[in-house]
Formats: sequence, C-alpha cells, structure tokens
Amino acid sequence: MDELGRLASNARVTVRRSGAPDPDGKYVVYWMQRSQRALDNPALEVAVQAANLLYKPCVVFFAPVPFYPHANLRHYRFLSQGIPSIATGLKKRGIGFVLRRYPDHHLLKFCEQARPALVVGDENPMREPEHWREAVAARLGVPFWTVDADVIVPSRLLLKEQYGAYTARPRIRRLLPEFLQPVGNTRAKIGWKSPHGLQSLPPDSDLTAGWKLDCSVAPVAGISGGTDHALKRLKSFIRNDLANYPVDRNKPERDGTSRLSAYLHFGHIGPHTVALAVQKSKAPKAAKEAFLEQLIVRRELAINFVRFNPDYDNFESGTPWAHKSLAEHAGDPRKIYSERQMEEAQTHDPLWNAAQRQMVVTGFMHNYLRMYWAKKILEWSKTPARAYQMAVYLNDKYELDGRDPNGYAGIAWAIVGKHDRPWFERPIFGKVRYMSFNSTSKKFDSKRYIQQMEALEG
Repeated sequence: MDELGRLASNARVTVRRSGAPDPDGKYVVYWMQRSQRALDNPALEVAVQAANLLYKPCVVFFAPVPFYPHANLRHYRFLSQGIPSIATGLKKRGIGFVLRRYPDHHLLKFCEQARPALVVGDENPMREPEHWREAVAARLGVPFWTVDADVIVPSRLLLKEQYGAYTARPRIRRLLPEFLQPVGNTRAKIGWKSPHGLQSLPPDSDLTAGWKLDCSVAPVAGISGGTDHALKRLKSFIRNDLANYPVDRNKPERDGTSRLSAYLHFGHIGPHTVALAVQKSKAPKAAKEAFLEQLIVRRELAINFVRFNPDYDNFESGTPWAHKSLAEHAGDPRKIYSERQMEEAQTHDPLWNAAQRQMVVTGFMHNYLRMYWAKKILEWSKTPARAYQMAVYLNDKYELDGRDPNGYAGIAWAIVGKHDRPWFERPIFGKVRYMSFNSTSKKFDSKRYIQQMEALEG
C-alpha cells in the first residue's frame, strides 16, 4: 500500500468517495465544519499530509450558514470569535484559508472554482451534518474522506451503541495507548498562494450581517470563543482547579470545572490537547483520572449514543425498561408548569430556578445541576415525551454547548434512563432515577449557589 493509501486506511478516516486523487487537481481542500481550529486537528493533519504526498498546496474552506438547527445569535457570535485564531494558525503552517458565508457557502461551488485533487472533511455524528456529508459524497467529482477529529478513540471502533459507561470504558481504555498521542501540526510543503479572483472574506468579518437569526438570546458577556481563549482557560484550570477537581466538580457554587465544554463543542480546542496537557500536569493522579473519565469516557459515550441512536434528541431514544415504567405512571397526578414558566424560571423550586437562570444568562449550567434540572422538567410536564422535548429546546437555545451529544445524552439519562439502571419505584418517575430538592441541596452549598445566580441579574 502506498503512503496515501496508508493515510486513507487510518481508523480515524472514512472514505466516503473512493478513487485516486485528480492528477490535474490544484489543491487538497479541507472542508472545516465541526473542528474549527488550526491546532491539533486530526482532520486538518490528514489533509496536510495528503497535500504533501501529492506535492500540492492545502487550503481550508470554512463557510458558516444561518440555518444550522437551533442555533441563534449567542452561538454564532461565539463561533465568529474563533475565526481569527483559525486564520492565524493556518498561516503559520503555510495553509490557505477561504472564508465564505451564506449564501456563498456551497462547497461544491468552491470546488468548481478551486479544482481540488482531494477533499477532506471532519466527522459529525449529528443528523443534519451527516446528511450534508452524504450529499457531498454523492455529488463530488473527486475522492472525499472524512476524519473523526473530535474524539480520542475513533467512534467507529465502539461498533454499536453502548449500554453504559461500564461497557464503553474497557473498550476505550484498551485503545487509549494507541490513540491518545500527539496529533501533530505538520507544515504544508507547498505554500498556499491565493489565485487571482478567488473570493474570501477577512477573518474579522461580521458573518451574520443581514442574516435572519433568532436574536432573542444575547451573546454571553465575559467569555470569548477561539483557540487562544480556550488554551488560556485550559492553562488556568490546570493551574488553579485540577488538583481539587474530584471534590469541586460536584460543587456548583465553587466553579471548579474546566468550563471547556463550549470550546470543545465548537472545535476551538480538541480533546487531545486537553487530555495530554492534563496528563503532563503535576496534579494528583486521582484528580487527573477523574477529569479524564469525564473528558474521554463520558464524552465519547455521549458521542457513541448520538452516532448509533437515530432518536437521540427525542423520547424514543430511551431504554425499554424506562419506557415501560414511565407508561405505567402516565396517569399519576403531577404539578404542571407551562413552557413559558419554565423558560422564565418561574417555578416553586429555587434551586431549579437558579440553574435555569445560570443557563439563560451565562450560557452554562453546572453538569451536576443539569441532571436535577432535566429530572424536574420530567416531574412538571404532562408527559415524558413533552418533558424531553422541553429539555432539548431549553438546552439547545441557551447553552453555548447546546446542540451537542453531551447535552442529548444527559437529557436521555435524566428522563428515559439511558446509560442508567432501574431504581426504586416512585410516582411519575416509575423506576427512572429520582432526584429531590432536599437530597440534592444537601450535597453542596445550595444557598450560596442560589444567591450567586440571583446576583446575575443584579
């Protein structure tokens, strides 16, 4: 097998359109979508290595659109803030960057202009992006590869939907030594020179100008997107919080988590960068293991759920035992809150209201409270299906890391027993795990947390 064939046979690579690269092609194009970074990006690395083997320049094509499902101004602002870091990083590596926006966003149109020899993209387990990749593979006239760039262990190697962390963990850990390695940031041997007349926007362009977006959710103050900001946040977390992570991660009032979820969601930083930095740190072994369990095992279990379960964002994704148990309690009396009351944090529960307020104002909710938050939505909704729908709506609308496998897996765990086991029978919940205000409040300083969230709105 030649060097290009070995590159294509990597476990991280899916050949969606096979064949030999076009010998008359001018470039290798990397179609950037999920992995929005120039640093430690396995998809970009494959594209650059292929370009070097073909002795051609490499160019990144990035073209945001205003119709990504459930995205709003908050999400697009964070995305846009990351583009200057991408452009700077690519320039340092001799890689071209073509930035366009809707309605000039079509990859196929760009390929007609650029005449690539080969196109490389990144993987995304979500429904709509997968359809986009299928459409491109069907119509593109040159080979098309996609690369699973935002996991440590390639998702395909888990083979099927895993029942829970206890089944995924040994599979992932067995493969970690092979895949938890530096990604590499290879320079392009043939530097990019933009041909005359090829359209590209400046990296600091207002991409959303003139778009009809949902502007009801304001951008979050005090946080900026981009690889540079992600690396600063990672450094701060390792220096100040990692050592105490095993305890503080379940204390919402202490803010002891990494706060990297939004950066991981947009691909401004990759899990390899984070995991290797944590491994090299001087933090206690137990702290590093606790964090890597969340970053790798739990996060990749969520991605496995979305990849292999087509109902990941609705009630049908649940386990059979949970469906049966919830159905048996369908007629149980319950206190019902309207969607508006929940969205505006107008319930009788001060802890739930505080968590909802944190999400609305900051675009973030502490993961421990996300579980409680979703379970109360189940308790206060007419049906479990409505509860699931409401939790997805709120999560995707307000969270900076919304529209993400982690969010969908968390909602599925809380409402329909995904990755969990049957518990004691209770009204409404049946055998789905229950969380109460009293028990949850006793596990951290809930009064302090509630006060902190009340202060967010002055």
